[in-house]
Amino acid sequence: MLAQVQLLFMVVFLEMTLILLFLFRTPLRKLIIMTLDRVKRGRGPLIVKSVAATVLVIMIYTVYSIKELQSRPTDSVNPTDQILLAHQILQAALMGFSLFLGLMIDRLHHYIRELRLLRKTMEAVKKQDRTLDNGKNGEARTLRDKISDLRNKVTHLESEFEEKEKEVQSQKANSDSLKGQSEKLLLEYDRLLEENQNLRRQLQSVDDTVSHSDSKKNT
Repeated sequence: MLAQVQLLFMVVFLEMTLILLFLFRTPLRKLIIMTLDRVKRGRGPLIVKSVAATVLVIMIYTVYSIKELQSRPTDSVNPTDQILLAHQILQAALMGFSLFLGLMIDRLHHYIRELRLLRKTMEAVKKQDRTLDNGKNGEARTLRDKISDLRNKVTHLESEFEEKEKEVQSQKANSDSLKGQSEKLLLEYDRLLEENQNLRRQLQSVDDTVSHSDSKKNT
């Protein structure tokens, strides 16, 4: 019996030591995590569950024995029974505490492993973000160069447009002056045509007068 209690104390202290090592970032924690990772592969989980189930069954049997001893009349309980009762209570408490600590170790190992995976994922995401930022910076530089080229082209086209506009304005002014000159020529032409017609009428009237006077003389 004493050997069982000593063994349970050793298991409890070992589990408490593992929990304390889990709480601090030391090289031993990494070694313990790697060891637990290997234990949880293959048949390891089945063996651990079998041991835990066995301890649980023994604890339940011990609790049943405690209840049985406590249910006896006080007069029939001798010092040996009291020592046995105290020993069984201590044994049941140690087994229950050992199972509880084992569950804590399993959960701590699970959460630490999840945290490591999350950190690796975050580092990968950060690397991708840096790569994207570098790519975006390169694209931004390329876009800036293209924008500067386009601005230069726009400036050149604006200067050409201003020159063409000046040429068009000058040609328009020339066309306006030519149009004014052509209108003046048309007016002058109309005036000359009218004078020509007037002169023809006068000439025709003179011819008629002369021909009429000639005809009178002949008669």
